[in-house]
Amino acid sequence: MSHSEPARRRLVLKGALAAGALTAAPGVAHAAVSATPGAPSRAAAPAAPRAATPGAAKAAPATNPLVRNRADPHVHRHSDGHYYFTATAPEYDRIILRRSRTLGGIATAEEAVVWRRHTSGDMAAHIWAPEIHHIDGKWYVYFAAAPADDVWRIRMWVLENAHRDPFKGRWVEKGRITTAWDTFSLDATTFTYRGSRYLAWAQKEPGVDHNSAVFLSRMSSPWSLTGPQVRLTTPEYDWECVGFKVNEGASFLQRNGRVFMTYSASATDANYCMGLLTAEAGRDLLDPRSWTKSPRPVFTSNDTTRQYGPGHNSFTVAEDGRTDVLVYHARQYKEIVGDPLDDPNRHTRVQRLGWRPDGTPDFGVPVADGPIPGLRRPR
Repeated sequence: MSHSEPARRRLVLKGALAAGALTAAPGVAHAAVSATPGAPSRAAAPAAPRAATPGAAKAAPATNPLVRNRADPHVHRHSDGHYYFTATAPEYDRIILRRSRTLGGIATAEEAVVWRRHTSGDMAAHIWAPEIHHIDGKWYVYFAAAPADDVWRIRMWVLENAHRDPFKGRWVEKGRITTAWDTFSLDATTFTYRGSRYLAWAQKEPGVDHNSAVFLSRMSSPWSLTGPQVRLTTPEYDWECVGFKVNEGASFLQRNGRVFMTYSASATDANYCMGLLTAEAGRDLLDPRSWTKSPRPVFTSNDTTRQYGPGHNSFTVAEDGRTDVLVYHARQYKEIVGDPLDDPNRHTRVQRLGWRPDGTPDFGVPVADGPIPGLRRPR
């Protein structure tokens, strides 16, 4: 989730040696899971219809846009056979969750609110870019939020739910993820590699004329960091610096003897696009020399398909368990009146991720609205 506040509020982190720790006192979040409110308060495209119960929607063909007015989408395919979906709501005030046995079914699955912003103090504004992960038998949601009295003082926070069903149980506020600097930070994502759990995130570094860079660290728990915090990428190419100097929204995919990290760059308008880092499997991911950065964006706006500002992606697989799927957001128009963050029409989209003969991903272009090529309706 990028934004267009003054550049002084968005810098970047270089690699630092510092242990992370939890600073906020734990507490219990809103325990009740409620249905999401109606249409967004801003002018928005019509919302998709919803089913009566989570995951109860019948199989439907995957069609773009998959979910309207939901940015920074994250899809987790769990061992129970369901897809779990969360994303940023345009009011920036809550964390939502959907569940479906099919990708296409996410569109009509009931949307529950599992947590709402506080009315004062921390976690009261800019509820951005949630991700849901299942770690050691518990559910975790990583998200960004700011205090009520300083809405651009955005930091990363964690919720935990020990119930096997994330639509039940209690979501407990585990607190804030502490990094090397107490500066603007967001877009936390986690993955495992060679037996260790890692967290990647975007953050600004004091005194650096950038808006955000992507960092990586090992984790000592699902809500705390340990050891070096290393900068993997910072805006350096022209296409990463349009409007704002941004690298953010990392996502990881391990395939074909390599580790791939996508990220998003530039302002959140039609200039928003995706970049790629690649490391050979077996290398030390905390050594920046292990990574090769593509000099050109790998996924950009397309006038032919009329999709603009594609980015902040995640990865999943199709129902066959083999076909890789790219999940991302984009708008259906280029021109935006006012601040792009006040425009609610970033829609969740999915499409098949291709692979080249050399084993590298082929993102193609953001496909046009309608049935999605290469993602058939399950039988």
